[in-house]
Amino acid sequence: MKKTAIILGATGLTGSILLEKLLIDDRYTTIKLFSRKEIDGLPTKVKQFVGDILELDDFKKDFTADEVFCCIGTTAKKTPDKQLYKKIDFGIPVTAAKLAKANGIPTFLVISSLGANAQSSIFYSKTKGEMEQAVLSEKIEKTHVLQPSIIGGDRQEKRIGEKIGLLVIKLLQPFFFGRLKKYRITKAKDIALAMINLANSTSTKTIITSPSIKLLAEECPIQK
Repeated sequence: MKKTAIILGATGLTGSILLEKLLIDDRYTTIKLFSRKEIDGLPTKVKQFVGDILELDDFKKDFTADEVFCCIGTTAKKTPDKQLYKKIDFGIPVTAAKLAKANGIPTFLVISSLGANAQSSIFYSKTKGEMEQAVLSEKIEKTHVLQPSIIGGDRQEKRIGEKIGLLVIKLLQPFFFGRLKKYRITKAKDIALAMINLANSTSTKTIITSPSIKLLAEECPIQK
């Protein structure tokens, strides 16, 4: 069966890799991108819907597909305004889940974060936890919430603090085993491949943490 996929966040690190992989995946004939700016040079397989995705409801008519891949996320440094931060990290994924439910999309995958907890006193973790709860409350037939640790990969934008943090974690990784294994860096490519694998599997597992993300990525047939 030829499928249609929706990607939210296709200009970000993980979303851009996901787009690259879906472009070479023959199971998908159409890829819909919803974003605030157009990406140049994409093949006709890609349909782009440009506008304010903070107002995702405006796209309801075109928000139809077999699967939704939600790769939306910001950082405290990039978005210091907590109100705007919540509109992005909570509002967009939750609105997307509501639209998916309303339009009968049976598969929804979203990137959250390790440590997401709606009861947390940490704003970031609390926001992610609340997002997970709200998405899961839509009871979409097949929902997968991926909880990576710190995400590694080549970003276009320079994040000095993040680069230092990644370097420190890389140095400490040999000591992360047993229960600490989940804190190892999660590669953006692994997240993208794991999402594709999950979307095309019969797995009913809801919460996917970093060790499982790596295993799912290794099993994905799209490895180029």
